[in-house]
Order: sequence, then structure tokens, then C-alpha cells
Amino acid sequence: MADAWRIAPCALPVRMGANITRHGVAFAVFSRNGDSVQLCLFDDAGEREIARLPLPCRSGDIHHGLLPGAKPGLRYGLRVEGPWQPERGHRFDATKLLVDPYATLIGRPFRWDPALAAPPSAGADTAALVPRCIVVGTEPAQIRSGREQTPAFIYELGVKSFTMRHPGVPQPLRGTLAALTAEPVLAHLQRLGVSHVELMPVAAWMDERHLPPLGLSNAWGYNPVNFFALDPRLAPSGEADLRALCATYAQAGIGVILDIVLNHTAESDEHGATICLRGLDNAVYYRHAIDDPGCLVNDTGCGHTLALDRAPVLRMATDALRHWRACGVAGFRFDLGTVMGRSDSGFSAEAPLFAALLQDPDLANALLIAEPWDIGPGGYRLGEFPAPFAEWNGRYRDDVRRFWRGDAAAAGALATRLSGSADLFAGRHRGPKASINFIAAHDGFTLADLVAYAAKHNEANGEGNRDGDNDSHSWNNGTEGASDDIAVKAARDRDIRALLATLFLSRGIPMLTAGDEFGRSQFGNNNAYAQDNDSFWLDWPKADQELIAFVARLAALREEYPLIRGESFLTGQPSEGSARRDATWLRADGTPLADDDWRGLDVFVLRLTGPNAAVLIAFNRRHEPAVFAPPDALAGRAWRQVFCSSAAGDAAQLPPRSISLFAEAS
Repeated sequence: MADAWRIAPCALPVRMGANITRHGVAFAVFSRNGDSVQLCLFDDAGEREIARLPLPCRSGDIHHGLLPGAKPGLRYGLRVEGPWQPERGHRFDATKLLVDPYATLIGRPFRWDPALAAPPSAGADTAALVPRCIVVGTEPAQIRSGREQTPAFIYELGVKSFTMRHPGVPQPLRGTLAALTAEPVLAHLQRLGVSHVELMPVAAWMDERHLPPLGLSNAWGYNPVNFFALDPRLAPSGEADLRALCATYAQAGIGVILDIVLNHTAESDEHGATICLRGLDNAVYYRHAIDDPGCLVNDTGCGHTLALDRAPVLRMATDALRHWRACGVAGFRFDLGTVMGRSDSGFSAEAPLFAALLQDPDLANALLIAEPWDIGPGGYRLGEFPAPFAEWNGRYRDDVRRFWRGDAAAAGALATRLSGSADLFAGRHRGPKASINFIAAHDGFTLADLVAYAAKHNEANGEGNRDGDNDSHSWNNGTEGASDDIAVKAARDRDIRALLATLFLSRGIPMLTAGDEFGRSQFGNNNAYAQDNDSFWLDWPKADQELIAFVARLAALREEYPLIRGESFLTGQPSEGSARRDATWLRADGTPLADDDWRGLDVFVLRLTGPNAAVLIAFNRRHEPAVFAPPDALAGRAWRQVFCSSAAGDAAQLPPRSISLFAEAS
């Protein structure tokens, strides 16, 4: 059977990976320090290795060759011969079958096995443990012309958690991308007013090695193996499933954003697996200490860091993004985005990857959203990413939480966040829409748990409650955890609504994590990455329908009153076409606030004014009502209460722990 295959020389292919030509399949693989790259072919079932063929050509660092007569469906892997010199960063081991980093389809999910990390001296071949790459044809790109529309409301979700318990999703589809196209799912998104769905990682991933012994598995996907192949558990039909989702959502007016993990892989630290990049060229793909080439730099907290300033790694990253764009995605959220700007000299907004993205005629028009931190030196870079990047605003999250928790001197910081965070983004001439505002995300407490737990409860993760954030700025309203006390439940509901109202009445782009619109709980677990089980999947049958309607109303208010969402930072100066100031901060009695008034402030009002409209947003974090006397309206107009986060009562009072919205009406 092996004699049936012969590898032939060919010109250097235009694209990396496996590419179908009229003569067969051309392969191109990067390995600077490897001696030779072997193409390993498998039978149609992917079970038996039937040929091992060294790629015959080398052009610089690219090993390449042509497999005449090969067609789509061919199953293959790679092996690389080279030095085993860990002290120099070289970890070549031909007993390790490797996944092509450019493969767009793999035959099955990845599974951790200790043999994947065994040294060459162990002599254990890993072919039985590694999924096969599958050759596929190139589909026409789903072109999205022009600059992507700025999101109005981002909805973050994990595909499996979101769909596994959804009663409107057919059982066979649950846990997959196809489930997201079910009519009840679309109806829910449209009811909420979602403009963009942000999918937690969908690229093929593998469990962290400490999870299987604990009986746990990775529920979030932030541990990729390569950056082009969808995880078969989410996309049994491969790329076609993502294309169908993007097309369906585009017809519904919803964009799809992918959460991309371009900072590390599942190969982890020096005790981790050799399954892809490590076996191809560990010294090039990953960053090592300048004075110790055997020591991996761990700016990610995952054992190592991609060297994204190096040409082959940068090319792989941008090629992956172009691949996903061709599937129809609107843009990307970059996990641990500070890594994207790192080189041996630290972080820079002029880093090679940023330059490559911003000069690319397609990628520069995509939505680009950074999580602006990593754990390396100077890793928190909020506000420092180049335009047109938007950024997850962790300062917004923390300042909003502190205010509603009751922290002293928190009102001034809240005012800055409500206004679009000019302190963070104005310096680079980016408007409020550079700020992705959120109060809760996949990582951390859910919104419901934020007001029900004063401390984390991560015992289910098997790490002795040591993992997860230790300072979540949360509070429990008098009782830790679940409570049947009517007063406690009412207080928590009131706080959740005040937090949601804060989010949607702030300048910037609101982001909500799936389930927070109906009261999901993770039982105080603020790091549920390893909880892929029925208890942690979204419990749709118990969804709070009144809270869902509340969120939908808030999203509608942003559309109904453009002054709320605003395109520019608030200045306190007369707005264009108006003699009135764009923003005025007031006491509850309608008089202007002085600078000294912000200390210990619990009740205040923001007046937003445009050429032909004005609104008041009134905040009361006290546990008792506040007397309210609005400022004078324009002649012939009066203030009308259009929204209250708590039970609306007399407009002359602000209910306890509430936000109220008033509009100037004729």
C-alpha cells in the first residue's frame, strides 16, 4: 500500500498547509531548525499509517512537495526529524505525530494522554493518540465588503453551554454551531436587540493535563491546538457549519465575532504535549528567555507564549484570521491581547502583528477587540491598543461594581465610566466605542452571583478554591449563596436590575454574557472553565422571563434615545447646534454638583443634552428612597419618567438602589 504513494518535487506553494492543485495536493510546512519533515498518510478510516514520505524540497525554512493524484478527504499528519536539545529550545521527536498547524479539518477531538509529553527516550509513538488532518477543498470566500458596522450590543456565549439545555433546540443539534441557527435561539437574540454574538473559542482544543485525573474537562475552549480547524464537537461538518451560522445571522442582521486565542496553545510548558508547533520548531514558534534558550517565557499563565513578532508565527496568525473572515465572521476578540504586542523588549502598539493587521485591506476593516492584559511584566495595557481596536474595559467592570457595592468615594469613578472612559481612550483619539463595557463575563462571577456571594466558591474545580480571582468586588446582600428569604431575594433582584441599567445607560458598547439576562448562577464559582456539565449549562427552563424583558427594554432605550449611547466623549461644554452643555452633573435637588460633592456621593443625576433633546439619568445607591427635584426643562417641555430599574413610583422620589431615566417631552 505504501508503494502506491510517491512524493514529488514542486515549486514553493503560495499557501502553507495542504492545498489542492490540478496535479494533486501540494504540502508546505515551516521548520527552520528541523532536518526533514515527513508526510504521514493514513487509510480512509484514519486508523492505519500507510506511508511516510519525506517532503523532498526545501526553500529556506519551508519544506514542500507534491502528492500526485491525492484528493480531498486524504488523511495525514506530520513528523519532523531534528535535534533533541531542550537546553537550546529544540524538542524534535519523530515518534510524535504532529497536526498540521494549517489544517482546516481534523477527524476527531483532541484528548490528553501522558504519552504526548513523553521524551524521545520513551520510544512511544503517538499516532494512535493524535487526530488526523483531512485535506479539504477551498470554498469561495463569504465577502463582507467595507468596514464592519460598530456593534450596538454584544452578546457573549459558549456554544455548548448555551445550547445543551435549550428546549427549542433539537436534541441532535445541541452543543453545536448548528444549534445556534434554531429559530427559538434567533428569536431570543432578536428580542434582546443583540447586534453581534461573540462566540467563545471554537477552534479545536485539548484539555489541560491536570483536568482528566480530576474527572473534569475544559468547558471554554481557551486551550487551542491549531488556529484553523473547528473543534469537531462543535462543528461535525467542519467549516460548513460556521459558514451556515454566519450566513443565517447575517440575514437576521447579527454579526458573528470569534474569540481567538493567539497567545498560547495546548502544548503548555516543558512538561506538556508535543502535538503541533512544539514538534515543528519549538525554538521559533514560542518565546524563550533571551539569556536561556531552554526556558519558555510564560506571559500567558499557560506555560509558554507564542512569538508573534516572528515572521512565520505572524503569518500563521494573520492567515488564520483571513481564513475565518472568508467563512463570514465580522471580527475577533483577542484573548490575552497584550501578547499580540510583545517582543523581547516588551509591549508596543507598533508591534509587527498590529502593523500587519492594520495594513491588511480586509482585516483592518474587521471588528478587532482586545482583552488588554496578560500576566507578563507590565501586562495591563488598557487604553494602549491602536485604533481601530476596541478593548474589554476591566476598569469599567470594577468601578461599576465598587459603586453599587457601596465603596466610599466611588461615584467619581463611576461618572467617568458612564461618560465613555475618556481617561483611557481619548488620548489616542478613539471615541467611547473603543470601550467594551461589561459588568460580568465568562471569566468571573455571573451577574446573579455577583450580588449573592461575597467570596468565590470554586471547590468543584478540584484546586482547593485557590484558583480564580480573589477580589471580585462582590457582595451577598446579607446571606452567602442561595437564599429563600424574600427580602434577600428582592434586594438581589433590585441590585441586578441596577447593574444592568448602568451597563445599558453608559457610553461605550455594552456586552452581556449569555444567561445574565435571566439570572443564571454558577453557585459562586468564579472560574468555571472546567465545569462542562449539566449543572453549569444554561438552565433555560428556569429563565426569568421578566428579567429578559427588562434587558430587552434597556437595549431598546439605547436606540430610542441616541443621547445615551453617544458618539463622543462628554465635555461639559455646549454641544454642536445647542446653547446647552452636552452633560451636567447634578444633585438630586437639580442643582449642579461641585467638585467636593463627589466624595461619599450616593445620589446624583446626569443630564445629557443635544440640539433637540435632553435626558436625565438619576442614580440612587442608598437603601432608602431619595427625594428628587429635576432641573428646569426647556420652555414648553416637561420631564417624563420613561424608565426605572426598580418599581416605578412617584416621580418625585428615586427608589432605593435604582436608576431612573427621564426624557424632556413636549
